[in-house]
This record gives sequence, structure tokens and C-alpha cells, in this order.
Amino acid sequence: MSLQLTGIHHLTAITANAPENVRFYTQTLGLRLVKKTVNQDDTSAYHLFYADGEATPGTDLTFFDWPAAPERRGTHSISRTGLRVGSKASLDWWKARFTELSVKAGEVTEIGGHASLDFEDGEGQRFRLIDDGGAGDSHPWDKSPVPAEHQIRGLGPITISVPDITNTEAILLHVMNMKKVRDYADPDGVGHVHVFAMGEGGPAAELHVAVQPDLPAARQGAGAVHHVAFRAPDVNALHEWTERLKSFRMPSSGEVERYYFRSLYFREPNGILFEIATDGPGFTVDEPLETLGEELSLPPFLEAKRASIEAGLKPLA
Repeated sequence: MSLQLTGIHHLTAITANAPENVRFYTQTLGLRLVKKTVNQDDTSAYHLFYADGEATPGTDLTFFDWPAAPERRGTHSISRTGLRVGSKASLDWWKARFTELSVKAGEVTEIGGHASLDFEDGEGQRFRLIDDGGAGDSHPWDKSPVPAEHQIRGLGPITISVPDITNTEAILLHVMNMKKVRDYADPDGVGHVHVFAMGEGGPAAELHVAVQPDLPAARQGAGAVHHVAFRAPDVNALHEWTERLKSFRMPSSGEVERYYFRSLYFREPNGILFEIATDGPGFTVDEPLETLGEELSLPPFLEAKRASIEAGLKPLA
């Protein structure tokens, strides 16, 4: 069997307002803040991780806290993040919640084969709630303000926007070993969307590629997505991916030790940043599951700088 990615690992976006970000994602969306740490390449910025009750790989929505201007939307970008819920009834529940809390949202409708509900956070970060039919495991957070049966179960399809799919498709099919499974008309009427599946497929393992040549190039900022990460089961699999990229002469970061997982970064032909990350060791490597995210966590190589790092961070409350 060819080397396979097993799904979406995490997605990392940009916020210019960390306190409001924590409020929205924990209180409005009911996610668990499972790791409060810093950007390892820019320790003046928080790196906040939200996930399900057990911080399961494939459920992590993460944010860099940078004082950035709002993004300019366009192509050459990750344009929408899928989040999975377990039923159509949950989509209806979320629609009512968004109306009550004045969250910008569309209507429940079918998009690309899934019952869906589009919404945005206060900075314009674009999401799509997807009914995944309750497939697979879920790990609700018992302290969430959202009832267990309606909680977000994890990441769903990630949509990227490109002006031309030719070279991107070649990388997805022939380097990353994805399968092209279907296509659909973009719901906003801007181009066509091609669906690529990883591993066993399904909503937690799909990348949607919207071909939108008439859009301007995006500029990253608050409300934008920085990168998407795909799942590798373990370090041995990551080594194989590293060698595979080398065999195709694709530039990459080489393997980077992130302490909670090990990573490999590269850009697809339209400049969008991809990461392959290992499932382990996970967020309980330095904190008990019961108290994840309550204190500032630093990987061992930053621990000696804790005092100066903490002094440079803004309060989240």
C-alpha cells in the first residue's frame, strides 16, 4: 500500500485579539482550550490550541496571536475551515445559537455532498459546520457550554482557493497520494470545487480545492488561515514523507520538533503552506489531561526563558 496521510491534523489561523478569540472559541463554540503556549518561532505571540475534550489529533483549531491588519480575501489561500457535527439536528441547533448570539451565519443547506452551515467569527474567520452523520469516535468536553450531542467533533473538509489547479492537483495526487473523489459548484458562485480524499476518506480527511482565477491574490492578516496540517501516524511515517518530498525534489523545512508533535512544512505550487504532523506524543506530554490549557506551557528548549516570555505576553482574561 502506498504511503498515506490519514486526515486533517490541525489548522492554524491568525487572530489580532487573543482575549476575544479565547472567549469566542470556548464560550460561543464550546471548544476546550487544550494548550496555551507560544509561537516557537516568535515567542512574543501566543499559540492557542482548541480541541475536543481529550485533545484528539484531528480536532485542533489553533491560532497565532499577531497584531495584524485584517486579511485581504482572495485566491492563493486557505479560504474556509470545516468543522464536524454529528447530525442535521445539530446544524439546526447551531443556526439557532448563532442567531441568538448575533454570530454572522448563513442558512443550513447542502454543499458538496454535506448538510452544511457557514459562519464567521468576529474577525471574519470563515467556517463551515458539516454534518458527518456521527461517524467515528467523539470526545465531548464535560465543561463545555454546548450540550454533548451538539458539540463540534473535530475538523472537517478544508477548502483552499487556487487560480489554476493543474500543478496543485499533480502534487495532491502524485506526491501526497490523495484521491480525487468528486466535484461541485462553489456555493458563492465563484469557480468550481474539486474534492480530494486522504486515507479512508470521509469529512475528516478531505481537502476541497476551489478554482477561482478571477479573484485577486489574498494577503494574510487577522481572520486568515496560516497553514493546514495533515496527519501522519508516527515519526517513522514522517521520515518516509520527508524522503518522499526529497525524491520529488520538493523544497521543505526538513523535520521540525514541536514537542507536542513532529512536523514537516512545504508549499504547494500556489504558495499555500502545508504541514505534515505526527499524531503523538500529544498535549498530555507536559500537563495532565484534567488541567490542559490552564497554565502557560513551554517546550523544554524555551523553559529557561519563561520569565521573559511571560513578561512579554498580554493577559488573556
